Amino acid sequence: MRTLLLPLGLAATLLSPFLAQAQPASPLTLERALQLAGTGSPVLSAAQRELEASDGALQQAGAFPNPALNASVEDTRRATRTTTATLDFPIELGGKRQARVTAAERSQDLARAELGNAQAQLRATVIASYFSVLLAQARVQLAGDSAALATRAADAIAKRVAAGKVSPVDETRARVDQANAQLEAAEAVAELQAARHGLAALWGDEQPGFSEVTGDASQLPSPAALHELRQQLDASPALQASRIEASRRQAMVEVERSKAVPDITLSLGAKRDNELGRTQAVIGVSIPLPLFDRNQGSVLEAGRRALQAEDAHRATRLRLLGELQQATSQLALARSSVQTLQDTVLPAAQRAFDAASQGFEAGKFGFIDVIDAQRALLQARSRYLNTLSGAHQAAATIDRLLGR
Repeated sequence: MRTLLLPLGLAATLLSPFLAQAQPASPLTLERALQLAGTGSPVLSAAQRELEASDGALQQAGAFPNPALNASVEDTRRATRTTTATLDFPIELGGKRQARVTAAERSQDLARAELGNAQAQLRATVIASYFSVLLAQARVQLAGDSAALATRAADAIAKRVAAGKVSPVDETRARVDQANAQLEAAEAVAELQAARHGLAALWGDEQPGFSEVTGDASQLPSPAALHELRQQLDASPALQASRIEASRRQAMVEVERSKAVPDITLSLGAKRDNELGRTQAVIGVSIPLPLFDRNQGSVLEAGRRALQAEDAHRATRLRLLGELQQATSQLALARSSVQTLQDTVLPAAQRAFDAASQGFEAGKFGFIDVIDAQRALLQARSRYLNTLSGAHQAAATIDRLLGR
């Protein structure tokens, strides 16, 4: 029996920190979790800042170039000094300003689409994390029931050993099962705490401000037909962002092409000749000669990057379509499995366990029969929770892909 003290003590050690923590009184609903994430998520805030920054980029893209003031003095002697002052006005040609504005507008559209995509991603993540906590709570309860069953079985075996009806080996085996069940209960509590912290982190809380989440995990969403989901996918934020990125890259091609046209600089000013005692008007123009640098390398680079963005858009669509098909199949399979588990597997496992327990108490079955029936029941319940978890994860994936 001394060998059983170690796992039992370890289970108590793992459980005690969580049981000792003071839990907040308020439960958390899914609607409240989505509201908290929408107002407190740092990821969403960063995407919003990017959209706000694009306003400045658009404003700067439409700015005209500044004039330049030039002044020069010939001869340092006052009597023979000549002073020249001009204002140089750069004049952009080739549609440079309009090209910059168009590219900045596409960048702003991209930032807006990225914000929508971030909102969709966050919503799906919150829903998935919420149901992870909800199912983790159910696993804690299941592990607690398992530990209670193992304790009752061990106590019953101990009484039968004391009465000389069964071998002490059965009691040792029952105590080992009891210790393992208690360890599994401690692990379930630790997983629940990790899930709660993960959910709270989505709106920037370092510690969960809720005691539990409420809801019915057995209520699964009904998937729409795949062809309807594919139509919705084309309007998803992720594909919109990919499509706008391709458009922005094409706008950058026009920006680089406009740079191939040289700008001219118009100079207006006056020249004062002290020796002659007169002031003369100065008018000039400066025209760069594009003999060597016609920005051909940058135009080529921008064009290839535009083609790359189009290829990336097609690849993104195919990837999202594959993920959508996979998630839809997983959700349909999970719904079917949940129905089978609810209607057939769980009731049969419960009946088998009840019959084995009653037969053991009546002396008709051995302890091994009870343990096997108990394990089958607990495995069926665990599989049921895992299937529910997979269904909700698949549903959250569909929502994330479609941006709803």
